Amino acid sequence: LTFALTIVRHGETQYNRDKLLQGQGIDTPLSDTGHKQAAAAGLYLKDLHFTNVFASNLQRAIQTAEIILRHNLHSSDMEMVLDPLLRERGFGVAEGRPKEDLKNMANAAGQACRDYTPPGGETLDQVKMRFKKFLKSFYQRMLDEHAPPNQSSASGPSEPERPVIAGLANDGVCGVPVHALIVSHGAFIRVSVRHLVDELQCCLPAGLKMNKVFSPCPNTGISRFIFTLRRAESGPRATHIHCVFINRKDHLDDVK
Repeated sequence: LTFALTIVRHGETQYNRDKLLQGQGIDTPLSDTGHKQAAAAGLYLKDLHFTNVFASNLQRAIQTAEIILRHNLHSSDMEMVLDPLLRERGFGVAEGRPKEDLKNMANAAGQACRDYTPPGGETLDQVKMRFKKFLKSFYQRMLDEHAPPNQSSASGPSEPERPVIAGLANDGVCGVPVHALIVSHGAFIRVSVRHLVDELQCCLPAGLKMNKVFSPCPNTGISRFIFTLRRAESGPRATHIHCVFINRKDHLDDVK
C-alpha cells in the first residue's frame, strides 16, 4: 500500500501568542488568529481528498481539524479519529509558564533547552515512543481499510517515483488515492519528523537543509510524506518513506 500523509500543526492559541507553554495539561482553544490560520489551511487543502483524518484530543487540534474539514470539497463529512497519542509533549511543572522559564531551567541544569525535561515532563524518548506506538496502529489501520487482504508480491514492493514539487497544495498526491491527514502539535511533530528521518531513513527533497527539516513548525505549518507499507510476520512496516515538503506556510501569507 502506498499512501500520502499530510501533517498539520494546530492554529495559534492565546498561549502561543503570549509565549507560554501549554503541553498537555492546559487545553486552550484557538485564538481569533488561530481560527483564521486554520481556515487558510483549509482553503489551501480544499481540493484534496482525505480518506482518513486523525487529531490529538486537545481542543486546539480538534478545532483546527474541524475547520480544515469544513472547507474541504471532498472530505467535509469525514469521521475524525481523536487519539491521545498525538498530544503535545508534556512539559510538567513548566506548563502555563513563559517559555523563557524553560530556557532558564535548562541553563541551570547545563542542558540545551530542546533536550531538557522539566520535572514531571516527558523526555524526548518518551514522546518518540508515543509516536512509534501511534505508527504501529496507524499502519495496521491503513492496511486494513485500503489494501486487499491477500495482496502480495514475490519481489516485494518497488520504490515509488519521487514526486515532482511544483509548490502546489497537491504536490506528491497526484495519482495517490489514499491520503491521511493528521493534526497535532509543534514539539510532537518535531520529534516525529526526526524519527522518520533519523531512524526510518525517510528520503528528503533534494537541496533541503537539515536545519530546515528539524526547525519548529509554525502554527498550521504543513508537512507531507509518501509511505509504502508491506505486511510482515512481525506486523506492518514501512519499506519506503519520502518527504515531499516540510513546514510549508504559503497559506499564511494573507493572515494578519
